[in-house]
Amino acid sequence: MPGNAGQGGFEGFSSDLGNSKNGLGAMKGFIGARQTTLASEISLTGTGVHSGAPVSISLYPADGDTGLRFLLSNSDGESTEIAADQRWVTGVTLCTVLGDGNGASVATVEHLLAALRGLGVDNALIEIDSPEVPIMDGSAANFVEAIDEVGLAELDSPRRFLKVLKPIVVEDAGAFGELTPHNGFHLDIEIEFDTPLIGCQKIEIDINPGSFRRELSRARTFGFMKDVECLWAAGLALGASLDNTVAIGEDRIINREGLRYADEFVRHKALDAVGDLALAGAPILGAYRSRRGGHRLNSLVLKAMFADPEAWTLVEAPRPAREIRHAEFSHRLAAANFAAERS
Repeated sequence: MPGNAGQGGFEGFSSDLGNSKNGLGAMKGFIGARQTTLASEISLTGTGVHSGAPVSISLYPADGDTGLRFLLSNSDGESTEIAADQRWVTGVTLCTVLGDGNGASVATVEHLLAALRGLGVDNALIEIDSPEVPIMDGSAANFVEAIDEVGLAELDSPRRFLKVLKPIVVEDAGAFGELTPHNGFHLDIEIEFDTPLIGCQKIEIDINPGSFRRELSRARTFGFMKDVECLWAAGLALGASLDNTVAIGEDRIINREGLRYADEFVRHKALDAVGDLALAGAPILGAYRSRRGGHRLNSLVLKAMFADPEAWTLVEAPRPAREIRHAEFSHRLAAANFAAERS
């Protein structure tokens, strides 16, 4: 992540930790003062929604300050590492693509990154044997379930937040995006489609592990039946099906089970925003407002922020009071022991 690290005050953060059979578990409230990683390995298989190819993916625990990193493996046993960072975005058409500039790339990273960032996972190595993250059911639900199953491990490293210091505004072909200072991570997402099945939808939500699970994680990607043949001709959506995509016909939702939320479409756009903004490289302290946006707008807003060194800084989470009291007590005890030994 770029420099500009510094100390800055912020308020109102607590660590409301949930219990699981493996250590801390994924945290239910806001993410806490220490960095986290996965408590153990996760392995999943699926299909690439655009490539149609089978995919195997493994997520491994990682040390503090590693961040989220993809390891692209090939049949020769070699691997290429690509950090989940906005500097490595190489494509934003229908999904977010990361590339190393030398031909290696991984696509459709947004749902997995949304699950990791949404649940407060700071560090993980993501090994994948295909250039596309599996679509699973079209949402982040399977990733969330897998993370919750293994739980999280808290590390010694202090968590660092990216704090937005001033408004950043981007307008792009009728879309509008804005990042503003905020004591937390807040989304205000609005979409508009020329069909009564979607129309204008809006959601405002403060993002924490609990709200992400309940309100966003199960919202699926969607597409229009009228666009299918054009997408196929372009080599896209080759793995799309009613099992992983909400299909929108002229006058009805094609999926037999219907929608998971009445406003599932805008919730999925909010899920995408969580994943795309995870490419900031740290949890964001800021409010993100998007109108008629998508992957391209999300990426442009991040790039605009990092282009202005006065627009952001890094801040460390303050240690909980009980840790400070324990540290002070330990220091006094050590001093007393030293004095006793000297007397």
